[in-house]
Amino acid sequence: MNDSVAHPPARARRQLSRADILPLDEYIKVHAQRRRETSELKRRRRVEVVQEMLYIEKGGDEQLADELEAYNPLIPQGDELVATVMFEVEDPARRAAVLARLGGIEHHAFIEIAGERIRGEPDPTRENTSPEGKASAVQFVRFRLAPQQIAAFRQPGATIAVGFDHPNYGHMAMLPEPVRAALAEDFA
Repeated sequence: MNDSVAHPPARARRQLSRADILPLDEYIKVHAQRRRETSELKRRRRVEVVQEMLYIEKGGDEQLADELEAYNPLIPQGDELVATVMFEVEDPARRAAVLARLGGIEHHAFIEIAGERIRGEPDPTRENTSPEGKASAVQFVRFRLAPQQIAAFRQPGATIAVGFDHPNYGHMAMLPEPVRAALAEDFA
């Protein structure tokens, strides 16, 4: 990352709190409606919702504290996007072999905006690659953008690519316009 890039002034962190989560008995009453309301958001962004985790697992206050601790670092803070990447390989033996070849992949994630490549920053609080060199099946990567990159990202129809340039895994995908538009809303 280029340290000379100016970032917007610090502002209050965006995060979830206990006040954002309904008690289970209240959520049960609105569950079906909430699922319908979030279906379009999930389709465009594939966001897992803390409320749904609590509904499914029914872990109460102890689980709520754990979920808030896990998900709050994933909330973008105005000049960034945060990606959760999951390498889904159903066969356990094949999954182990694939992940063994992907050590260090957290340092090979990028977003490309109008031809400018922005490197992702792996979440330093998680073990992304084990000491043995095996990648975690789930990676959390933060992309900090400069004001001009955010402006370019916000342009309707902007060409945005995301990908990896790891020696054992090269992949790039173009963001569809509805995904670009939804993610553009995360910037301050």
